[in-house]
Amino acid sequence: MLVPVLLFIVGLVCLIKGGDWFVDGATAVARKFHFPEILIGATVVSVGTTLPEVMVSTNSALGGHGEIAYGNAIGSVICNTALIAAITLAVRPGPVDRKSLKTPVLFFFTAALLYTFTAYTVGDFTRPFGLVMLALFVVYMVVTVRQMTGGSRTAAEEPEEEEDMPLGRAVLLLVIGAALIAVGADLLVDNGTLIAAALGVPESVIALTFVALGTSLPELVTAITSLVKGHSSLSLGNVIGANLFNLVLVCGISITLAPFRLPSSAVLFGHNASLVLEIPVMLLVMLILTLPALLKGKLTRVQGYVLLAIYAAFVAIQFSL
Repeated sequence: MLVPVLLFIVGLVCLIKGGDWFVDGATAVARKFHFPEILIGATVVSVGTTLPEVMVSTNSALGGHGEIAYGNAIGSVICNTALIAAITLAVRPGPVDRKSLKTPVLFFFTAALLYTFTAYTVGDFTRPFGLVMLALFVVYMVVTVRQMTGGSRTAAEEPEEEEDMPLGRAVLLLVIGAALIAVGADLLVDNGTLIAAALGVPESVIALTFVALGTSLPELVTAITSLVKGHSSLSLGNVIGANLFNLVLVCGISITLAPFRLPSSAVLFGHNASLVLEIPVMLLVMLILTLPALLKGKLTRVQGYVLLAIYAAFVAIQFSL
């Protein structure tokens, strides 16, 4: 048991550091080619912080562990919202730009409703469904790029706040970061499965808690950094963007490569726990996070406390199943 636990921890470290280096390298490369700063944050950073989930879920699906692929995506959305965003709100709430949130929120709930409809009516996540999710990802990226470039044409002309990184170093960070993410994903999935089997815990529970939290750590690092620098809205945008990518990119890729059926290893109130707990909680926490932001243009500490309480209850219920 000791070796799998140690390798699991090594996998987490590889994912965290790999994601960090990947984002740094990708951002530096983008700056070298004079892309607008806001465009870099809306695309490269969000995709970069979601890469651990992409690698873990893809490897899990290809390895025949659809429960981890499914649980990691849903669990990451819940973790990002009810833990990471909640910490941001509890520490430093404030006003938000409603216009900038409309597009990612609209696309997230479109994908979430498609996901929910399929789970409740069919129960099979087929290759066509995965392709639809990937198509949503492409459409979202096109819409976002057009919005950002249309509204920030002069951003590239602004002086750089950070010292330019040499292109060679940036590319090296990009390559090493991607490699660490791949290695970390393998270690996380393989040893997470072994730990789950040894403890008698269903794979879906491990995926919804430990693996989801581990692969969400890049978002947590971004949130903490944003708080320290006084940019809480950046953290919120990254969380919502990452949540969207978890559904359309993470699920899209894993389902397209290896379709699977809705996991049914856990039962709650006589029904599949995915249908009575996980999906409803995912939708609930996102509604609590985004509705006040869209309606009032501000966020409060109360939201953060409520979300943290929901996350604590969610984790407790998972381990009682």
